[in-house]
Amino acid sequence: MEYIYAALLLHKAGKGIKEENLKAVLTAAGIAVDESRVKALVAALDGVDIEDAISKAAAAPVAVAAAPAAAAAPAAAAEEEVEDKKEEEESGMAGLGALFG
Repeated sequence: MEYIYAALLLHKAGKGIKEENLKAVLTAAGIAVDESRVKALVAALDGVDIEDAISKAAAAPVAVAAAPAAAAAPAAAAEEEVEDKKEEEESGMAGLGALFG
């Protein structure tokens, strides 16, 4: 995903989406560059009108994107409960440690 973000950033900045530009953005972001992924992305974007693709994506129904987010909400809540329980156990253990040590 970071490769796509780098390409969009270059596009927004008015820079060409070339291998060396993508590598520079990824390196600046602290991402280890995979040469084959860079080459594949540059080849895939060759001849693509990015503005047109963005406008088509913006016109897509939002409900499609919202469905996975709605499904992730219960999982996030369950994850928070597990973290809360871990914190309670850790604080309880600290109290017992104070008694014995």
